[in-house]
Amino acid sequence: MLEVSKLECARGERLLFRDLNFVLEAGTLLEVRGANGSGKTSLLRMLCGFLQPAAGEISWRGKTVNAGNEEYRSELAYLGHHNALKDELTPLENLRYALRLSGIGATDTRLQEALEWAGLRERRHQSCATLSQGQRRRVSLARIKLSPSRRFWILDEPFTALDVAAVERTRDLVAAHLAGGGMAALTTHQEVPIPAPATQRVELSA
Repeated sequence: MLEVSKLECARGERLLFRDLNFVLEAGTLLEVRGANGSGKTSLLRMLCGFLQPAAGEISWRGKTVNAGNEEYRSELAYLGHHNALKDELTPLENLRYALRLSGIGATDTRLQEALEWAGLRERRHQSCATLSQGQRRRVSLARIKLSPSRRFWILDEPFTALDVAAVERTRDLVAAHLAGGGMAALTTHQEVPIPAPATQRVELSA
């Protein structure tokens, strides 16, 4: 489904990585490891089509990935390093707004079920500005939970600021997505084993 060929990333005069090659198919988890500054987030942004590689190619179903590839974007769910929440909105309002922008339909019942999964049902009408970092991360993860139809999940440090119970729920969410034939690429500094039909690892050097 996804093929990466001879990929190269440079930031200014600094070469982060080159000649990176891998193929991901249904049910595959890609774990991207490396020290800070090694290019992990840059790689994920390239996989999203947000950042153009210095060399090489990324293709999805045989078509080159770029910012204008709407077919690819419609199969993608992205959780960035930042939570991308509007502080003045509530968790419920943030979810509704984000899904509408992504073209994903969800009833208020489904939104509230996702917030209950995230342990935030009682805070659904509370301003996100008043939430802790862990709670804010869980709001963003609830958006991913509401995106099961998106075949490829790209998750940048999804376990950051989460407590043990939330880490386990997130692990199980990703595992279920993979078991259902989805794909996921993630970065993490934490050792969280995720059951998957197939796993690939990319280790980037600083």
